[in-house]
Amino acid sequence: MDTYIFDFDGTLANSGETGILATQAAFEEFNLPWPDRETIIYYMGIPIEVSFKKMALPHTFDGTGFEDLLSCFRAYYKRFETSHLHLFPETQEVLQQLKKAQKHLYVVSSKHSSSLARNLEQLDIAQYFDGIIGSDDVHHYKPAPDGVLFILERFQRNEKTTLMIGDAVFDLQMGQAAHVKTCGVTWGAHSKTELQQAHPDFLISDMRELLKIK
Repeated sequence: MDTYIFDFDGTLANSGETGILATQAAFEEFNLPWPDRETIIYYMGIPIEVSFKKMALPHTFDGTGFEDLLSCFRAYYKRFETSHLHLFPETQEVLQQLKKAQKHLYVVSSKHSSSLARNLEQLDIAQYFDGIIGSDDVHHYKPAPDGVLFILERFQRNEKTTLMIGDAVFDLQMGQAAHVKTCGVTWGAHSKTELQQAHPDFLISDMRELLKIK
């Protein structure tokens, strides 16, 4: 492998508590029933533009109500991320080693590109990546292949030597739809069993195992 595409939330960074607190605060402000923690965590692999409508059912939105809810969530997320957003163990070390080995690193996330860029800077890992793709950079969200295909085309990377790494089945499905290799990580939103059922090429329980994949 010479190209590594990472999901962000649940793969590089432990943002679960940030997302849970921000989601529940936003739903409460709009007088919507709170989604429980398990539901929020499950949907962290897809953009809030999709997941919030699912979690708000049977409620439907009129006018600008939905966009207002998203804006409210983003404001709460920014407030909570300072104290609740952390790198997973060994992440920085592995990124350093991959970069030293002249690998090409990218991030494809379901969050907005401005939030993604801010979070990468906050965690001091932005310098390792050649490019980042947020939900606002694609026409179709995960599990559609748009994010991976964008990277392959823009940066002229070879799909046969590209690995998509993520903690959710949506990440694996996106990589498979783009015809690249996939690697599930067991420390994020979806269980090992759920990931196995998506049939990734690799499944790891420690970030350092990435360095052994050829």
